[in-house]
Amino acid sequence: MAFDPASYVYLDYAATSPLCEEAAAAMAPYQASGRANLAVGANANSLHGPGRAAFEALEAARRSLARDLGARRPSEIVLTSGATEADDAAVLGIARAAADERRRRGAGAGFVPHVVTTAVEHDAVLAPARRLEKEGFRVTRLSPNRQGFVDSAALAEALCADTVLVSVQAANSEVGSVQPVAALARAAHEAGALFHTDAVQALGKVPLDLAAAGVDAASLSAHKVGGPKGVGALYLRSRTPFEAHLIGGGQEGGMRSGTQNVAGAAGFAAAVHAAVGMLEGESARLRELRDRLYARLAKIPGVEATVAVEAGSEDFLPNIVHVLVDGFESETLILRLDMQGFGVSGGSACSSHSLEPSHVLRALGVDADRALGALRVSMGRWTSERDVDAFVCALEASLDWDM
Repeated sequence: MAFDPASYVYLDYAATSPLCEEAAAAMAPYQASGRANLAVGANANSLHGPGRAAFEALEAARRSLARDLGARRPSEIVLTSGATEADDAAVLGIARAAADERRRRGAGAGFVPHVVTTAVEHDAVLAPARRLEKEGFRVTRLSPNRQGFVDSAALAEALCADTVLVSVQAANSEVGSVQPVAALARAAHEAGALFHTDAVQALGKVPLDLAAAGVDAASLSAHKVGGPKGVGALYLRSRTPFEAHLIGGGQEGGMRSGTQNVAGAAGFAAAVHAAVGMLEGESARLRELRDRLYARLAKIPGVEATVAVEAGSEDFLPNIVHVLVDGFESETLILRLDMQGFGVSGGSACSSHSLEPSHVLRALGVDADRALGALRVSMGRWTSERDVDAFVCALEASLDWDM
């Protein structure tokens, strides 16, 4: 069956969101070619007129992001190529710099720098944590409870005098658990450690004020909120120890070298501003759709919610529904649904080609066989009640597929 975008029901917003009108409009001036592109299309680090115009556009986007994210200063927003780079830079850059600072202050010969994260983080956090282990760091991976939450008391127990960094996601990309970030950050700070959060899935779905939450660093992505792919940001609170991950020309205040993507930054800022502006109403609307979908799926034999999400609950993201389907593998159902014009996933897009069960579900205690039958439905700005109801019918047809 040929793919028809006009009739296709896209339900994989947690993987990526369609480019929103606001971002497209903000990026439109950069689509011109030749001389017409000089108004904003030059290198933002050049001293001539076109360069200064590009620099002002870049800084306008940075100021907008800082306001909407709750940063105290625009300089705390470091533009990156996306959230993976931001996660890598935060985990490696902060841990290494904080460990070196401890050593300079006389940590002692027995000092072994310690990092705490969780077993349900995105691979962009777990992979750099493994690299730190190879460098001699000790890493603790906390297991969440069955609903995907990390308790601040459990974190406090894991901390020690050698802990330099704690990294806990703001919200899980698979089951949608929203972590108590402010409480976790306080626990880390009380132990003398710094705190980073991967806020990619939380942005635009739940209130996010980075300074008020007390985090030292946060990773963000444009394409999860209707911005362009290939751009993101690392929020880095002023005076947070940091060793630059990408070095070279010294752009981004020396925190991330490389010529900046001005068009991407403009689209990112516009998308975030739009998402934050409609956050309250849109979150309520999506929460109603989430609850409706969970209620309808609960009536289908063999389909079970992976986590217990009560109607109206704000402890889980408003746009994610995650279920386990007995007797089926995710790939089979995804392809059957796709043939009917519905796009969903089995979990994180970054591991969609893996034959192994999700590390998130395994950390929640889900049996490996059952985890292979996981389905994630993630909704967004253009998802309607009609889409949700039609999906339920399509899933029922997929389960009764006549081979």
